[in-house]
Amino acid sequence: MSNKTMIATLALGAAIAFSGTAYADKMKAVLDGKSEVPANASAGTGTADIDYDPASKKLSWKLTYSGLSGAATAAHFHGPAEAGKNAGVAVAIPNATSSPAEGSATLTDAQAADLVAGKYYVNIHTAANPGGEIRGQVTK
Repeated sequence: MSNKTMIATLALGAAIAFSGTAYADKMKAVLDGKSEVPANASAGTGTADIDYDPASKKLSWKLTYSGLSGAATAAHFHGPAEAGKNAGVAVAIPNATSSPAEGSATLTDAQAADLVAGKYYVNIHTAANPGGEIRGQVTK
């Protein structure tokens, strides 16, 4: 094999290896009590770093938070809803009783459309705030 062929083969292999992540959309949600509906005075804050692959409809996240009034009892992606509106649970975030919580889910076509349209928010629930203590809209 010539050096040119070897370099071309290596370059092609690298392009294929890295192409899977090149198409993932990076999204984020910044969570606080003022974003809840109705707003609350929680000192809690959080961030959800989100990757979404439109080809496979795979949603992946890393949720971190601190300063809640007590232990987190649950966390979810809710939607469809714009900021300032409430909606039901769309995707559960398992193991969110401690921070960080990481996971993934495969979305339906309808869920994918709502996510991309900015109609999902992340909500962390506590015993003192069962409807949600901190919340953040998912944005690109």
